[in-house]
Amino acid sequence: MGRKNIKQKNSKGGKKKGAQYKDKSLHKGRFEITRSGMGFVVVDGLERDIIIKPHDFNKAFHGDLVRVEVIKGDERSGRLQGKITQVVERKQKQFIGEIEVNKDFAFFLAQGNKPVPDFFIPLTSLNGAKDGDRVIAQIVSWEADDKRPKGEIIEVITPEKESDLAMKELLIEQGFSVQFSEEVMEETARIPDAITKSDLQARKDIRDVLTFTIDPEDARDFDDALSFERFQDGSIAVGVHIADVSHYIEEGSALDVAAYERATSVYLPDRVVPMLPERISNELCSLRPHEDKLTYSCIFRLDEKGKIISQWIGRTVIHSNHRFTYEDVQLIIETGTGLYDLEILKLNEFAQSMRKQRMKNGAINFSSQEVRFKLDASGAPLGIVIKESKESHQLIEEFMLLANKAIAQKVAEVKLNAKPVPFPYRIHDQPTEEKLIPFIEFAKKFGYQFSTKTPEDIAKSFNTMLTKVKGLPEQRVLEQLGIRTMAKAIYTSENIGHYGLGFSHYCHFTSPIRRYPDILVHRVLSGVLGDHVLPDKKMEQKCQHTSERERAAMETERAANKYKQVEFMKQFLGEEFEAVISGVAGFGFWAETIDHKCEGLVSITTLQDYDDFIYIETDYALVGKRSGWAFRIGDSVRIKLVAANLTKRQLDYDWIMKIDNTVVKSSRKKK
Repeated sequence: MGRKNIKQKNSKGGKKKGAQYKDKSLHKGRFEITRSGMGFVVVDGLERDIIIKPHDFNKAFHGDLVRVEVIKGDERSGRLQGKITQVVERKQKQFIGEIEVNKDFAFFLAQGNKPVPDFFIPLTSLNGAKDGDRVIAQIVSWEADDKRPKGEIIEVITPEKESDLAMKELLIEQGFSVQFSEEVMEETARIPDAITKSDLQARKDIRDVLTFTIDPEDARDFDDALSFERFQDGSIAVGVHIADVSHYIEEGSALDVAAYERATSVYLPDRVVPMLPERISNELCSLRPHEDKLTYSCIFRLDEKGKIISQWIGRTVIHSNHRFTYEDVQLIIETGTGLYDLEILKLNEFAQSMRKQRMKNGAINFSSQEVRFKLDASGAPLGIVIKESKESHQLIEEFMLLANKAIAQKVAEVKLNAKPVPFPYRIHDQPTEEKLIPFIEFAKKFGYQFSTKTPEDIAKSFNTMLTKVKGLPEQRVLEQLGIRTMAKAIYTSENIGHYGLGFSHYCHFTSPIRRYPDILVHRVLSGVLGDHVLPDKKMEQKCQHTSERERAAMETERAANKYKQVEFMKQFLGEEFEAVISGVAGFGFWAETIDHKCEGLVSITTLQDYDDFIYIETDYALVGKRSGWAFRIGDSVRIKLVAANLTKRQLDYDWIMKIDNTVVKSSRKKK
């Protein structure tokens, strides 16, 4: 409902001055509460948010998805006011706070800067909590006639659990539950272990084909496996086998609802918060070695050079012969020898060929680094390890991409009443001109030219630059800024292709243990293969929800990594480090230490003792008016750690000198 709907006309056809909004239309949007206590509902398509006054919150909390009725509006300001009529989806069900215990009842008082009503806690639901304890509580119910929600205590926070609490706070703030409900756990416990004859009837049995998994050393949930079978004509069948999670989870069950609410597993430095209970993720569905497992499979028949001759998609039963780590496989690739070495080396040959072809077809080849923490038994960081993508990782990546692409293409071919089947595509839009043009101008300063005639030309220019820049001083800054020009990939039923991968059809099929969209894909695929497709009218809504949960998980993971960085760096207060400028703004620049990849801020207030610095946006630089000293993104600097704030998850640095000694910080302040 846009601003034009606010306008009304008088009997003579003119506008009625100061007219109030009469059409009590319902909208759906995300509810936000400001520090002052005023509420707003953000609705797609409306020019301005809808104001909600506290007496019209109607049991909604900050972050909830709600329906709102517009009750009035002013045509001059375009401002709408409304009241919430329904909480469609709670963002947050668990909260951290304090418990007050009385003789006959107890109250939970939530902490935080967003208003949350006190919870009524029956004495039978205290779970060992005593008066004054810090606890985690969750909403059980909120009846229409009750002034406050009814809750239960799920955990008491003790002083020695501060680091653990910090991680749980981050999860809870983003709406991730730290425990599964009793109903979900009971439902999970009732799932039978045994694979029955009826389970096998409609499946291809490939238990006698060589099959193995390749995963990180500390992985426990094995979503995917590869199989390898060579034929007399020289062709090779490579199977991509994915845990058939949808076999075990009944749509609409408590377990399914809980998985949908989370929509993703969350990977923090000291734990994994799984989308599904461990009995499913680590046992029933994990493709563990020497166990029969139910899977969904794409089996590709390839010739000796890796060209696809044919493909088959369907349900299977497999039996993994071995569990490899990435390190195991990398050693085989580098030495040419080891368990199943001929098969591993052939798969790697195929993968590298597919990768090369992808780049030629327009995929963009950004390199990636993974920063991981070494932790002690209590979760405290002892050190930082930087892991780079190697051929063993690329081997798995290429075959997973191949399967995801094949599934999306398969479903796209099917039509219902001449319309596409509702399906959760994974799409990635091309860069906007607004983001791309400043980057291209910056890259020119290093001698890199871009063609913007077509999206394919842009991708080709990116790849040319990324190849030429390897090993040069400007590599990191151009890679970093290049990634920032890219749009965010999302789930949607409206397919526009995946620009970054260069695919016209793409989906997520290969990780149903940790991503809910993959379960949706399996369910649609089941209908397609069985010729009984039932269109899901809420597919786009589910895509939006899972995209939002994915963003929330990324924010949680980023904040958790930052917390651990600060926790680790506290021991180095007052020490100096070599660093690289990783970002620049009008209020200072961010520097990332070379050895630890720990980023902190050098405030412009600490630089103003030496010159007046202005921010040059096109150069990503702070430049001194008198001295001409410049702090550009990608520059090497020497910094000193002056503050490490765990509460704010913030590191503060002071600039000491340029590494090349062209600028040295004087002991006397320059004016």
